[in-house]
Amino acid sequence: MLRIKKEIYKAMIAHAREGFPLEVCGYLGEKDGIVSRLRRMKNIDESNEHFTFNPSEQFAAVNEFRKDNFKAAVVYHSHPETPSRPSKEDIRLAYDSAVSYIIVSLAGEKPVVKSFKIKESNVSIESIKVM
Repeated sequence: MLRIKKEIYKAMIAHAREGFPLEVCGYLGEKDGIVSRLRRMKNIDESNEHFTFNPSEQFAAVNEFRKDNFKAAVVYHSHPETPSRPSKEDIRLAYDSAVSYIIVSLAGEKPVVKSFKIKESNVSIESIKVM
């Protein structure tokens, strides 16, 4: 189960809405078993169908988390026009099976946020507890 602070959960949704109609992306940091930090990243693809982190920004984010004793535990991104489920590309690019992958879908009336674990192309849904 992924435990996430309410303000972080809301901040992810706000980021997705602000970036619409393009995909947005970022990292969530976990400390003491609770996701309590969000680091927005630039989607250098500037696409509504996929995302890529800026490598130098990604490196800086991970270093920032480590310096503050956080773990980069979640990669999040939005799906502006499609459901909250990993695409074939999302699955192919999920290199780290230790992290969670959150997708914020804006395809319906209300945002849908789901978390996934992806290991060797196998996808399982992970429950989220908003605290």
